[in-house]
Amino acid sequence: MRRLVGTLRARLLLSHLAVVSIGAVVLLLASNRLGSVFVDSHFRSMGSMVSGPNRMEAVDIEGAVRTEFNRALLWAVLISGVVAMAAAGFAAARLLRPLGEIRRVAQRLATGSYGERVPIPRESELAELAGDVNALAEALEETEQRRLRLVSEVAHELRTPVATLKGYMEGLLDGVFSPDEETLAAAIRETTRIERLASDLSTLSRTEEGQIDLDLTAFDLALLVREVAERLRSQFDDNGVGLTVESAASAPVSADHDRLTQVLTNLVGNALAYTPPGGHVVVRTSTHGNFARVSVSDDGRGLDKDQLSLVFERFYRADRSTGGGTGIGLTIARGLARLHGGDITVVSPGLGEGSTFTLTVLLAHRRE
Repeated sequence: MRRLVGTLRARLLLSHLAVVSIGAVVLLLASNRLGSVFVDSHFRSMGSMVSGPNRMEAVDIEGAVRTEFNRALLWAVLISGVVAMAAAGFAAARLLRPLGEIRRVAQRLATGSYGERVPIPRESELAELAGDVNALAEALEETEQRRLRLVSEVAHELRTPVATLKGYMEGLLDGVFSPDEETLAAAIRETTRIERLASDLSTLSRTEEGQIDLDLTAFDLALLVREVAERLRSQFDDNGVGLTVESAASAPVSADHDRLTQVLTNLVGNALAYTPPGGHVVVRTSTHGNFARVSVSDDGRGLDKDQLSLVFERFYRADRSTGGGTGIGLTIARGLARLHGGDITVVSPGLGEGSTFTLTVLLAHRRE
């Protein structure tokens, strides 16, 4: 009984019935009060004009009028109650139908059917609720698509090193390869590649979920840029690529030193990977408004319009012939930059015309 009365439909019906009941009581009291005054005065005037048997007849008429008047009020109350209950039932049906749709879609979403959507009702409040549920469904669907894509991408990335490692192991068992230093080194390279991929995936997952705890310290970003560039300069020299570091002023930031080192190493390393021998990379540090900026410009292969929109996607590599990377370095770098309140953007005039990646980080006095 308590469960039945606790339903929204029952509450709507009871509320309408309560309104009608209160109105009926008020109407009966007011009608009896006003009716008594009107009838008494009317029949009092009639009684003054009649006498004898006619006076008794007037009293009988007064009683009959009162009875009919009360009967009419009772019928009016009953009819009003029926109409109110019918209106309540209609209103409840109009309200509960879209709520039932929302419940059905929510149950389907819970089972993994993320393509379900709620029809938008005409009532503005319910339309807002339905819109919120649809927005949730879209977010869940996008998350599921990303999960499936990630599983597929990870499987694809693991396939090559695992197959290569399996080939070496089978070759060793079959006597095709001898267990010399070269064979073992090749096997270790593939194992290291798998280990690096697993580490990068872990970092990527924690970055996207905001689960990385930043160890914020105060330092000069311009100085860190020079340190990273000098650490990589020998690789530039080995590849015949020039490296220039320009810094107009200091850029004080409050950030995670190791994470920004990781970001800068990725940006400068990518520029080296996609710049041919004889090319040049320029790293500039500056401040603009509330942000410190580090731009890494190269005159290498560049990016076309489609690649500009894909370069930060997981496992995307503009030129797979360069090899080596996992294809998620830029994704991680951008995620780390955003955790610092900044971002990474890229521009390129087109293929063969180089590209510029720009890191922005909130200045220290603005973070406070």
